Amino acid sequence: MIPAPHSYRDNRVPKDLRRLIPVAKPNLLVVAWRWRYEIALASGLSAGLAAAIISFGAVPTIIAVIVTALTMCWPKARRFASHRAWCIITPHRVRVGCAEGLIYSSKGKIPIILWTSHKARGERVLLCCRAGTTADDFVSARTVLTVACWAQDVAIFVDAHYTQLVTLYVIRRPPDAFSSDFDSYRSSDPAGPPAWSGTYDVLASTMCGNSNSSGHSADSHWTSRFNV
Repeated sequence: MIPAPHSYRDNRVPKDLRRLIPVAKPNLLVVAWRWRYEIALASGLSAGLAAAIISFGAVPTIIAVIVTALTMCWPKARRFASHRAWCIITPHRVRVGCAEGLIYSSKGKIPIILWTSHKARGERVLLCCRAGTTADDFVSARTVLTVACWAQDVAIFVDAHYTQLVTLYVIRRPPDAFSSDFDSYRSSDPAGPPAWSGTYDVLASTMCGNSNSSGHSADSHWTSRFNV
């Protein structure tokens, strides 16, 4: 079990001094990778519309676009599109939260986002911390990350075997067990543990949407930084 974050603290670079370190600007390759979905979508739509107009004409293409847009009236299609959109938006917001929450190395490098997936209550973001950043940096900047991600809360988990791997659960809808009286579960300390401190295993299984036959979460190898 990894110690709770407030049992120790990495104070090599004080926050006030870290503010003097500018966030490193990404190169063109990194920018293209971060915006790959938007670039692919814009390129694909442009190429598809151009090909359709050349092949079928403008009027049939406009009719097809309208029919496609009307499918968004179908709740399942709308939810699917919304979930996919949040999986694209959330990584950008996490990067903003890392920059504003001073989660970067002495060279100004923010953690690397490896993967983002939709879960029952929001999104799960897997990150790899660079040398000079730790999971404790995410804990201290939890409220900044929550606001930056336009979420209700953020829970931080760290891999018990590979501590450079950190998982953020961006919670947009609280678990059903807390939905009726969500505010009463919130911590009075903005920098303290999240609303569901002590129930992180239930939170993880709820976010993952599944559990094994023993009742343990599929993410049981992840250790909550809020376990006190």
